[in-house]
Amino acid sequence: MKHLSHLLYCVRVNIQRYYTGYPKDLGPSRVIHFTSEREFVQVLHEGYPVVVAFTIRGNYTKHLDRVLEEAAVEFYPHVKFMRVECPKYPGFCIKRQRKEYPFVEIFHSPEQAANQGRVADPNITKYSVKVLPFNYDTSAYGFREFFKRHGIWTSEGK
Repeated sequence: MKHLSHLLYCVRVNIQRYYTGYPKDLGPSRVIHFTSEREFVQVLHEGYPVVVAFTIRGNYTKHLDRVLEEAAVEFYPHVKFMRVECPKYPGFCIKRQRKEYPFVEIFHSPEQAANQGRVADPNITKYSVKVLPFNYDTSAYGFREFFKRHGIWTSEGK
């Protein structure tokens, strides 16, 4: 009987040691909460890809928040993660022309636009940015595979 209780103790210790589910201690949040388009442009100009989650309230959003927190820690500082609460900032979300929420897009490689067009204020510079819809598995693994496929980030880039 003593041997059996020791065996059960060892199994319990090993399960605790290798448990990989939630909750994880990720430290301070690395997800940027959207507050304005100006701030978004500043984040883009830091030169890193920006993963943006466009969200509304719901159970799936809670799951997405956990995934974003985990991925933001894993890819910091090479990729930035941002969350937009669409009910608070409907104008920014409506510009994306999507009907189903939540959704994720990756913004990267901002460049000064070749054609500045007609600009009312000469102090304003137009930029173009590449946007990729994210349609992989919503997990840190899914982000990793997406970044590799699109040449945005690799594990060597850490």
